[in-house]
Amino acid sequence: MKKDNKFVVYWLLTGCFLIFIMVVIGGITRLTHSGLSISDYKLITGTIPPIGDQEWNEAFELYKQYPEYQKLNTHFTIEDFKDIYFWEWLHRLIGRMIGMIFLIPFLYFLVRKQLTSSTIRKSVILLLLGGLQGFFGWYMVKSGLVDRPDVSHYRLALHLTTAFITFAATLWVALDIIYPDRISVNKKFRNLIRLALIILLIQIIWGAFVAGLDAGFIHNHWPLMSEGKLIHPTVYTEQEPLMKNFFEGKSGVQFVHRYLAYVVVIFILVLYLKGKTMSLTLTQKKGLRALMFIVILQFILGVFTILLAVPVWLGVAHQVGAFFLLSAMTYTLHRFSK
Repeated sequence: MKKDNKFVVYWLLTGCFLIFIMVVIGGITRLTHSGLSISDYKLITGTIPPIGDQEWNEAFELYKQYPEYQKLNTHFTIEDFKDIYFWEWLHRLIGRMIGMIFLIPFLYFLVRKQLTSSTIRKSVILLLLGGLQGFFGWYMVKSGLVDRPDVSHYRLALHLTTAFITFAATLWVALDIIYPDRISVNKKFRNLIRLALIILLIQIIWGAFVAGLDAGFIHNHWPLMSEGKLIHPTVYTEQEPLMKNFFEGKSGVQFVHRYLAYVVVIFILVLYLKGKTMSLTLTQKKGLRALMFIVILQFILGVFTILLAVPVWLGVAHQVGAFFLLSAMTYTLHRFSK
């Protein structure tokens, strides 16, 4: 069987799909405040949730030792605890599945010599990214087990952004195999797409800041931040020094995320319009059309997420939109990079 065959592509795309599912479940876990329900990490035995009343009571007693229960959830019954435990357990289970589904087929393809040397190198990087992503997840959880009953929004952003980058990198490797032929590209236009990708990643980071600080529950107006105000006064006054507002203040973080969305839309609009004046391949045209469609949909989802004060389903939909937008950006950049 030839190297880098269709089964290798299926393996990589399965990994992409599972990372997507993990991020969706992670979003639900965050929005339902379930992320601190499991305060220990057991790689093997943690795969199976508590069974029977005794194990559930032991898990609940462990949860009671940490700030989230002591400061926020003293009213919780064991049934309440089971609800939040489920989402965090499922999130971790999918993370374990991703590790196994990446590693075992990789070793199989390696032994059967079905990978080119280039794909082997790229796959090792993907495995390292996956391991790093798991470490960042636990590093994030630890920040909510000390004093504050909430995780660090910086660590949340690190965890989420690594997941997005791992997904994009996996998709890129799959695209390298799907489209092996080289085409001539406009380097200036390619660099413009690269810049748009960087801005999109910055927007994703600030989206994680918004989630980590629960900043979507304030200033629920649009297009103004409040009635009659383009910029809410607390953007300037919430933290000292001023710059700290844009990284740690709820109003400042929402301000950056809210108005950076316009920058993302403008960049993609420029790409789309400029692309219409160029001689492009069919795949390049499809990439730009997908970008334009998804960014409009994502912008609308963002507006309603703010207006409705982040209901769980809409918050998850907005995160899914970011995933599809990154997918389209990765595909488009790939089609202009060969």
